Amino acid sequence: MNSSSPQKDFRCAQPEGNAVILHATRSGEAATADRDAGPRDAGSPVSRAAPRTTDTVFRLEEAQVRYGAVQALAPLSLTIRAGERVALIGPNGSGKTTLLRMLHGLIDPSAGRVERPSIRRQAMLFQRPYMLRASVLRNIALGLWLRGIHWRAACELAHAALARFGLGEAAHRNARNLSSGQQQRMALARAWALSPDVLLLDEPTSSMDPAARRDVEGLLTHFTDRAGVTLVFSSHNLGQVRRLASRVLCFEQGRLLADQSTAAFFDESATAGVRRYLAGELA
Repeated sequence: MNSSSPQKDFRCAQPEGNAVILHATRSGEAATADRDAGPRDAGSPVSRAAPRTTDTVFRLEEAQVRYGAVQALAPLSLTIRAGERVALIGPNGSGKTTLLRMLHGLIDPSAGRVERPSIRRQAMLFQRPYMLRASVLRNIALGLWLRGIHWRAACELAHAALARFGLGEAAHRNARNLSSGQQQRMALARAWALSPDVLLLDEPTSSMDPAARRDVEGLLTHFTDRAGVTLVFSSHNLGQVRRLASRVLCFEQGRLLADQSTAAFFDESATAGVRRYLAGELA
């Protein structure tokens, strides 16, 4: 990136050099690359074969995470299958983000195993999305370019993604100057354009107003229903969990309290810990 031409940085010019590539691949939000794929043309987001709902995406066997004497995530065994929409709920510090980061491969389990039986493209969106020091459009186009899409086609796909998430008019603004809610929408647009098979979201709408939140929930539902994307997300918004999730995992102090279908979780709430959380007694 040419630091002597700041105006160029906020347009959709062809990237120069490797500096911005290194920055982008460290963000954790880019989907896993197709390393052998050649250049692609513009069109709809990257195509995929629809997954079979019996396919296993993640299999955990007594996986746990410790930071010294602190157990961030107690031994956990579970399977997440293709097409599931899994909500992670629980108070702050209960292990939700740790689990998301472990599923994405950003941290390794201290003990136990995390298996990914088949290779899939996946993306993770953090509660505070990573923004390159570039335009909103360029933040999205770079991820597509790194996937092997021609730069002009990547810019066209980026424009389509921004329009879909209500950010078309912000395309040439510095991404770091967006509001926190707009940055979350931009990060979702970036993931939508990359077309992952697995989408991991850490409180994806926490900074949005109610209208924007419902719009994004509708887009996520449409995205996952039509494309068969596997969705794993953390949220403190129980209404959102009811609307988006097919399965709920409830955590407290790193321990899994419940693993139920959404309907069963809200209707039965069998354990005392779950009842305390739903009653607002666990902050």
